[in-house]
Amino acid sequence: MSQDLRQHLYVYNGGFLTKGRVKRIVELAGYDIKLGAPGDGDLVGVWGHSPTSPRGEAIAEITNAPILRVEDSFLRSVGLGRDGYPPIGLNFDLGGAHYDPRTRSDLEVILSENPLDDTALLDQAKAGIAALKTDHLSKYNRFDPTLPGPEPGYVLVVDQTRQDAAIKACGADSNTFKEMLFYAQTENPGARIIIKTHPETVAGHRKGYFTKKDCTAQISLADNNISPWVLLEGAIAVYTVSSQLGFEAILAGHKPVVFGQPFYCGWGLTDDRKPVQRRQRTLTRAQLFAGAMILYPKWYDPFHDRLCTFEEAAATLAVAATAWRDDRAGWVAADMRLWKRKPLQQFFGTPKPVIFADGEKATTRAAKKGRRLMRWANTGADDAILVEDGFLRSRGLGADLIHPLSLVLDDTGIYYDATRPSLLENLINASENLDDAARARATALIARITEARLSKYNLKTKPLPELPKGRRLLVPGQVEDDASIKLGTSEVADNLTLLEIARKANPAAVIIYKPHPDVEAGLRPGHVPNAAELADVILTKTDPIDAIEAVDEVWTMTSLLGFEALLRGKKVTCLGTPFYAGWGLTDDRAMPIERRQARVDLAALVHATLIAYPRYRDPVTGLPCPVEVIVDRIENNDLPKHGMFNRSLAKLQGLFASYAFLWR
Repeated sequence: MSQDLRQHLYVYNGGFLTKGRVKRIVELAGYDIKLGAPGDGDLVGVWGHSPTSPRGEAIAEITNAPILRVEDSFLRSVGLGRDGYPPIGLNFDLGGAHYDPRTRSDLEVILSENPLDDTALLDQAKAGIAALKTDHLSKYNRFDPTLPGPEPGYVLVVDQTRQDAAIKACGADSNTFKEMLFYAQTENPGARIIIKTHPETVAGHRKGYFTKKDCTAQISLADNNISPWVLLEGAIAVYTVSSQLGFEAILAGHKPVVFGQPFYCGWGLTDDRKPVQRRQRTLTRAQLFAGAMILYPKWYDPFHDRLCTFEEAAATLAVAATAWRDDRAGWVAADMRLWKRKPLQQFFGTPKPVIFADGEKATTRAAKKGRRLMRWANTGADDAILVEDGFLRSRGLGADLIHPLSLVLDDTGIYYDATRPSLLENLINASENLDDAARARATALIARITEARLSKYNLKTKPLPELPKGRRLLVPGQVEDDASIKLGTSEVADNLTLLEIARKANPAAVIIYKPHPDVEAGLRPGHVPNAAELADVILTKTDPIDAIEAVDEVWTMTSLLGFEALLRGKKVTCLGTPFYAGWGLTDDRAMPIERRQARVDLAALVHATLIAYPRYRDPVTGLPCPVEVIVDRIENNDLPKHGMFNRSLAKLQGLFASYAFLWR
């Protein structure tokens, strides 16, 4: 935004200056934060109707300056703001606070006057609603989506924090909450009543209106770590004063009974016991969502330090919530090599540092401390969560101790082990009916990866030599003692046999053999001394993407290069059973796996493999991030530099990472 379009925003609340994320979003939204007295054309900034807002309101009245009210967006963070978690977005409103029915907020103007009839916008909104449900996203997200809900058939009553500005603004008080609970019982005779406690009350920051004293044989509190979406799914009715959970109840398909006057009442989607008379328009759920979540807020991208779309913000919050949910109990990592310890600490050491232990001590410490046990996947252990490198790993080899940008956690098996189910296999089976938004994201990701010419390791390579003309087959070599060979092949389990079968099946083809980078580097076994007798060309230190693009087909045992070839529209023949085989996308020569029942397209496979399954860590901010950020970092080489002492340094860093739990 050019400087002449920016506005001065005079503030009298220190949070605008000391809370870095808030200050940055305000700046990116086009405001220069100032101290002092506003002049002509300047604004006064206040935080909603907080206790500090009267300072700004008094200055605004004296100087006749407009007030800009700033509030957290309706998706905020993983944890609470009072616990130091920064927001992912802010609402800016010149009309008033969105929860204050005494004024006509900018959000109300959007909902009452914007046509909200653009097909693309409404499709975006429908996809956004689906994403919130799928990823279990709410304003705050420190809950466990896997916790089962109560037996369905209950009435959900939503508590709020005492003296909240939204309660005061609509003229509600403790009597309103008593009245709400009374009507919830009388209008649903005999039904169980479950009161949802506010997250800040659960955390001990502020009191709510209901306590255990309100519980009876019919009434109970939901003050545990359960997802709001799980509670909404089992409810037969929802009662609220003005909680945002009422908005989410609408998105979940309910028509909540509302005793206050929140932004979402008055549009035909709620049973209003205290109507806002000026609101007479009828909206659909998608229209309400479009106004409140797409058009109204300013969303922030912490990875590129810019404003962003709702979809980008939701993806950022989703991966952060997943990381917290995975890591909240803490980890014990068993028998980890020194160089792996620092990246494991970086990926999984928040909110509790990873404890590293060897042998039986690891199992004992995990059980004693109530932590989850982690082992590297090649152990094949069934007493722990298995961890392994992801599919967009780094710019450089793992064997050279280059830290990974992605890791996978699998509580079922591991993706390369065809002898048993894995989480990835389950995700692919479930992706047969992938929704349109997820499919569009996966399709866009395929385009990004192929245009950026990315692979797993993204090594510096020499140019592809001139290749013979004809039907070209690429045969990628593999590390022969790799677990994917041991667990994903049967009859064909070495590079020589792979080459021999490829040649026998394609006698007239141009066979191009590409040794594995680790084998080329002399770090792992798999060398084929007589490869030149079977292959027409041997590619050494060559970009795998160059090789894929130059051929018609790929013949492989279980190489990830087969998956990378599928991304680029190449025919792939599998002599083993890699994770991408058995779904109808490859020519499979090995015995089929009956567990793989789904018939998926490439977008569904990619969504499961690159979006849903791995975890990614941004090397610039250190935050959990969506896959698209990693694509950006690798494409732009925005990565840590590794010098000649990387191997020694990595091991030393791992040694210190082992004891992080002592000082964090």
